[in-house]
Amino acid sequence: MSRTKSKTANRLINEKSPYLLQHAYNPVDWYPWGEEAFARAKAEDKPVFLSIGYSSCHWCHVMEKESFADPGVAALLNEHFIPVKVDREERPDLDHIYMTACQALTGQGGWPLTVFLTPDKKPFFAGTYFPKHSRYGIAGLMELLPKLAALWAKDREKAAQAGAELLGLVLRQGRAGGGAALPGEETLELAYRRLKDSFDEVHGGFGGAPKFPVPHQLFFLLRYWKRSGESRALEMVVQTLKAMARGGIFDQIGYGFHRYSTDASWLVPHFEKMLYDQALMALAYLEAYQATGEAEFAATARQVFEYLLRDMITPEKAFCAAEDADSKGKEGLFYVWMPAELNAALGGERGSLVAEYYGVTEQGNFEGGRSILHCRETREQFARRKNMDPALVKEILEESRERLYQVRSSRERPFKDDKIITAWNGLVIAALARGAAVLEAPLYAQVAAGAAAFIEKRMTELDGRLGRRYRDGVTTYPAFLDDYAFLAWGLLELYQATFLVEHLRRAVTLTEQMLDLFGGEGGALNYVPAGLTDGLPQYQEAYDGATPSGNSVAAINLLRLGRLTGRTHWEEKGEAIVRAFSAELQSSPTGFTHMLTALDYILGPAGEVIITGDTGSTGVEKLAAAVRKSFAPNTLLLFHPAGIERLDIEALIPYLENMPSPDSRAAAYLCRNRSCLLPQHTPEGLTALLREHMLQATLP
Repeated sequence: MSRTKSKTANRLINEKSPYLLQHAYNPVDWYPWGEEAFARAKAEDKPVFLSIGYSSCHWCHVMEKESFADPGVAALLNEHFIPVKVDREERPDLDHIYMTACQALTGQGGWPLTVFLTPDKKPFFAGTYFPKHSRYGIAGLMELLPKLAALWAKDREKAAQAGAELLGLVLRQGRAGGGAALPGEETLELAYRRLKDSFDEVHGGFGGAPKFPVPHQLFFLLRYWKRSGESRALEMVVQTLKAMARGGIFDQIGYGFHRYSTDASWLVPHFEKMLYDQALMALAYLEAYQATGEAEFAATARQVFEYLLRDMITPEKAFCAAEDADSKGKEGLFYVWMPAELNAALGGERGSLVAEYYGVTEQGNFEGGRSILHCRETREQFARRKNMDPALVKEILEESRERLYQVRSSRERPFKDDKIITAWNGLVIAALARGAAVLEAPLYAQVAAGAAAFIEKRMTELDGRLGRRYRDGVTTYPAFLDDYAFLAWGLLELYQATFLVEHLRRAVTLTEQMLDLFGGEGGALNYVPAGLTDGLPQYQEAYDGATPSGNSVAAINLLRLGRLTGRTHWEEKGEAIVRAFSAELQSSPTGFTHMLTALDYILGPAGEVIITGDTGSTGVEKLAAAVRKSFAPNTLLLFHPAGIERLDIEALIPYLENMPSPDSRAAAYLCRNRSCLLPQHTPEGLTALLREHMLQATLP
């Protein structure tokens, strides 16, 4: 394969995205997305070659090395097309529109996404990865590009018509289906049954290979268990989380979750690590810990946080977007081991023991005879089988893991995409705040507050509007719906973990801005701020994919913040979002499981615990801990302090002025339907009240 690196940088050298910068020395005459590219396309009457990817995408790297660095491919692109490069993580709006078009044309999607556009941005041909030359039934760029150039020259009217029809399809698919009736409990039951039918009884998770972690499905199942008492819902969550934490999808040495498993048993991952996966998986393990009390779940959450605070935090105290799968041009090389490497690091006897525990063999389970570390049994089971003292096994394994981490640190590490995405940082803030509350770890809340402060200081315009991406001192692109919704979620969690009113006030402000900027038709919220659609169709999204949708999180935020602050019109708006997608929820509920958590909240019971007393007092902290450690997902926590400090929260939540004036004795009021029960003064009394009024199911 011929590959050269141009001595002269193209226009992408002026961008901040690491993904775009990886293409800055291609011989392809790349443009970033913008009017300059499309003005040239119109002036020269050429179609646009649009390539969308992201820095931790393995096949994006393959296509770059194989084709975009090749002078022959570059010559064809430069002669017949206007090449445009987009980082999907910076511009998820463009990715959504053109991915929808690709799926309509081909029946499938993925990255790299390759789309051919008319000069007015209409797609007329699309696909994903294209090799340089045709092979294995996949068209090669050297053959495809001349054909599409000829099509444009001879029959551009047909191409333009096809593009217009595709954009029309995108517009129709991007509207909420609508529905006057709110779905009922039967929709929750249908989602549960479908998840149960697709559950992998052997390995956990849903469906076969490839297998993705989908935390919001687990959030839903935990809530369904609480609502219905169906023990199988809880069992599926427990089995799935244990299998993932013990599998190769989890980095057993450095911690953190890889993107997905290429097999059904969670063994062989696609090795990239995404920030949003860490946040959402940590939340899933924390909720499972609240529900079951099993220490294994708390331990996994702590390990994820250790990875985030060690490897993903930036000097500015926010969090990086992702780490690649590849190092030295090979996927997974950083993470895999051979027996000889373990022996060299640990010594022969200990190396053999550790190899047996982690499944490292001479044959290997990965390329080149290397092995992905995984745990086929717990430490206790391993100790029993080896007839060893469990405490000794624990000591050996922990010391060995630390030593292997040190040895691995000398390897060439996968590339880190250090851009900061507002939405994904919002998810991490939510996870860390929940971790601080559930695990009684104040450090996590401090770190979360630092990330929130960074976003407010460096990623917020003078008019208060959020930005989407920050890197190298520059914030670019207006924030989208998920940026606002996810950050508001994080701030609400941070308030409940710290009782600092500033976090709740900021969540309220962001929600007000969100409603102003993204208001759409039929009750749902638009994804792109009004007036900033680049001339492309506005759309409303509710599908819960790798991350929950902006509408799903916005709905639950509005319900919770509306209930907490007394803004009943926000509760009505949250319910309207769910109603807007009622048809989708009823026909395909497993695609909308995070929105189903909003429906679960609407159907109730939902309530608030209002704690009163002196700030920081032992009594207040004990009452708060009783709520935080309970799995009561539809119960909000609010602090009404005694003395002059109460004025801050009363200014934000006026109805607190009508409650009995708090005194120094700590008390907790459980309120449902805007009516409060008698106060409780002990954690035991509050826990009993929660169990009676808010927590239906109990452990077997």
